[in-house]
This record gives sequence, C-alpha cells and structure tokens, in this order.
Amino acid sequence: MALTNFAGAVAVITGGASGIGLATARALRAKGAHVVLADTNSEGLRKAEQELRRHNAEATTHILGIPTDVTNESQVQALMHQALDTCGRIDLVMTSAGIGRGGPIDTYLASDMRTLMDIDFMGTYLCVQAALPTMRRQQAGHFVFLSSVAGKLGAPMLTAYCATKWAVRGFSIALRIELHGTGINVTTVYPAWVDTPMVHQEPDAMQTLKIQVMLTPDQVASEILQAVTEDRRDLTLAPNPDIALMLHLMDEDQDKAEKLAGEAFYHRRRHASERQA
Repeated sequence: MALTNFAGAVAVITGGASGIGLATARALRAKGAHVVLADTNSEGLRKAEQELRRHNAEATTHILGIPTDVTNESQVQALMHQALDTCGRIDLVMTSAGIGRGGPIDTYLASDMRTLMDIDFMGTYLCVQAALPTMRRQQAGHFVFLSSVAGKLGAPMLTAYCATKWAVRGFSIALRIELHGTGINVTTVYPAWVDTPMVHQEPDAMQTLKIQVMLTPDQVASEILQAVTEDRRDLTLAPNPDIALMLHLMDEDQDKAEKLAGEAFYHRRRHASERQA
C-alpha cells in the first residue's frame, strides 16, 4: 500500500542535518509528519532541529535529532529503536547519508574506497535491517534510497562513487523483489548533480568533468514525496541535457554510450594537458 498521506507518519532520515535529507524533512514536516533526523554532525543536527521548528512553528509533531554513524550497526539499531519508542511506528526510512570522493583510480586509496562503501552502501543496508522488523509487524512501510545518476552511468574520476551507487541500485532491485506482497515498498532516487555541500568538495573533478549543477535539494525533496505517494520504484532526475542523453544511450546501446563517454573524457584530459604544457 502506497504511503499517500504523510500526516502523522513517522519518517527517519539519515544525513538529515543538511542537503537533500534536511530539505525532505522540511517538506515532510510541512505535511504533518513526525521527523527523526540522523547524522554524524551533532551541531548540524541541532541547527536542523531549530530550523524545522522555526519553519513550521505551529506544528505539534515530533522533531528528533539523533547523532548516528550509519556505518555502526549498534548505533543504527539504536536510532530505529528510539524512533519507535518515541513515535510508536516507522513509516518511512530515507537513506541520504553519503559522501563523494573523486580522483584517478591509479592513486585512489583502498581505505577511501572502504570508507565510501561503508557510508554510501552499508549505511543503507544497516538501516534496512534495523527498520524492517517494525515495518513487517506493521505490514506497511516505505524505504527511499539515495543513489545517483552515477548508479546508472559510468563517470571517470568517480569510479569509487559509481561503485557504491550501483551497489545501492542492485540492492534496491533485489530488496523490492524480496518484499513483494509485504506492504513494504522501495523507491530509489537517481539525481544528477544537486547543489549540496558534497558537490563542492571535489573542485578538480567538477572542473575536469565540466559538471553543471541544475537541481536544488528542495526540488529533489518535492519529487521524492510525490514518488512515494505514487509508489514509484525509480525516480530519475536528470535535467542536464548531456546526462539525459547518456542515460538514453545507456538504455539503447551501452557499448556506444561507454565509447562516447570515454572519447569525450580522453579529449578533455588531452586538451587540459596541452594547456598546461
């Protein structure tokens, strides 16, 4: 059963102190939902709680900020238990905690790869395991996973990031099949570049890949809530013409898409080297 009415619903959002997570919390609270925010940034959580209360001061629903490391199984379990104890149920879990670190594969550290996988994928996996027992008892619930267009495409200089987002995609497909008929649904979100702190942490990659940011967190949040009410399995947000074209080519002819992307990257790198010479 689709979650069509957010009034009184309980939403747990990881990465809730900023970006898409905070924007979605703001949109949910405006619709009467109880919101539980999780993040490693304790000070950011405090500010997020204050912002949500100011934004909708007359609301009486719960706002709960719980410092949580999504790579720590016991902390994730405690997060879901506290949400359940405080609010009585868990209707929506959104896994938007994530990081992005780019760089050439030749010099990309294995430790950085493990950190990326632990946060971007294992954080999602642990949230599902922790919330699923409650949703099974309710015979209802909805998961929203933040993947990326990088979970449908290959992006040079972002090989590790792509790996984690493809992992989220594969996990969501298998989980959706496994949960068929249980009343528990899964929406996977594949946005292009969004104006969040993460995209500004990699200026070299943004310059090399000629990244154009065309989405805001509020736009993505609005689309997510609509996708949940419609029980959509796939929410792909790619206003960038070049990314939209590559997504189309990947569907039509993956070999051609990879070749064109590789040629474009090769020529950009070659041109950059010539300018530096």
